[in-house]
Amino acid sequence: IANPNRAADLYIAETQIVQDYGSAAAAIALYETAIAAYPSNLDLRYNRGLFLVDQGDFAGMEQALLEILEEDPDHVDSLNALGYTLADRNERLDEAYEYIARALQLRPESAAILDSMGWVLYRQGDLEKAADYLRRALALSAQDDEIASHLGEVLWMSGDRDAARSVWAESLDHNPDSEKIRNVLQRLQVDL
Repeated sequence: IANPNRAADLYIAETQIVQDYGSAAAAIALYETAIAAYPSNLDLRYNRGLFLVDQGDFAGMEQALLEILEEDPDHVDSLNALGYTLADRNERLDEAYEYIARALQLRPESAAILDSMGWVLYRQGDLEKAADYLRRALALSAQDDEIASHLGEVLWMSGDRDAARSVWAESLDHNPDSEKIRNVLQRLQVDL
């Protein structure tokens, strides 16, 4: 192949299609084939890690991302994904914070990483700082329903119920079918 990076990109595109329309086993098999052909392609390995956690294989995702970080300690997406997933699982929060803080140093204006920092701070009980990070994230990505669900939850738990309802309602205006907003409303037993 004249341009091997292009072939790896094609594998990435194909894995996305198989993930969306095929079986999980077929997607994993395709990732294994692609990674065997292009073992140094970190994007393939990163995407595989994210797919593994979507399938409920946290240990597999963690191993995949840690292997990437051994090769590239500044792989921002792996730092953020690992930190966020730990925070979301409410596990090893100090470690999660360290991963996210490193990612934020490398990419300080990333809405996704600001969201992760807000989420880990929330899990650690620092609601005020969490809200600050989540507001910054939402300002950068105003229609992101996941960030809005997080900010609303933090505001709700802080006692600012009106602000929380406002964040969720505005998000539903942009994303009326948002499962993320609906899930947090149901979990917290909130009516808008």
